[in-house]
Amino acid sequence: MEADIAQQIKETSALRIQKSDRLSIVVSSKNPELVLPFNTVSGTYPVGDKGEFTSMPAAGTTGAGGQTYLVDQQGQITFPILGNLKVEGLSLEEVKNLIQDQLINKKIVNDPIVKAEILNVKITIMGAVKNEMVINVPDGRMTILEAITKAGGLTPNAVPNRVTVIREGNGKRIRIVNDIESKNIFDSEAYYLQQNDIVYIEPRSAESTPKEERSWRIATTVLGSLTLILSVVSILK
Repeated sequence: MEADIAQQIKETSALRIQKSDRLSIVVSSKNPELVLPFNTVSGTYPVGDKGEFTSMPAAGTTGAGGQTYLVDQQGQITFPILGNLKVEGLSLEEVKNLIQDQLINKKIVNDPIVKAEILNVKITIMGAVKNEMVINVPDGRMTILEAITKAGGLTPNAVPNRVTVIREGNGKRIRIVNDIESKNIFDSEAYYLQQNDIVYIEPRSAESTPKEERSWRIATTVLGSLTLILSVVSILK
């Protein structure tokens, strides 16, 4: 019996922000009034029952309570007061630090706490799986094996050692071919999927359509009948 072998768990790679990502960013502070411009929409400020300003989001806000920001084709977001911020290629942690540092250095908020998340994390899985689909990932973390499981698993026509992840970033598109039956899958840079990844499972051969299958069955039946007739004729002779 083979002994169990411990394997070092690979650290989850941080999601990197891409063009067209949609971010939710919330800024909080001990003084709620200072962060109101960062957590409101169209100049609407939330007011409590006693007429005081509150840190709760105004009606119309989305995401985790703050505004949502679309990363433009220059890789930037337009943030209240701070203006355009280059965020493409940064991790969420780096975005938090960037905003916190600017708020402090520009003496806008002394004690800002920034929370950020990517709202549009989705994975597309296609090819030789039971259900081709687009998978939304609310927590931003999914492995290639989890994605295949969510799609119903591989079909009998799948090639397990030709599972390709197509990934875009920094203006480039790369293909990462994986063997999901190998233990090396856990070390693959594509084991943890990123937003907008496409997982393609290569089929062994093109699957026949229902029409082709019916034609094949008819042809097989006719051929079998002809063979039987020829055999009978041969015996009678």
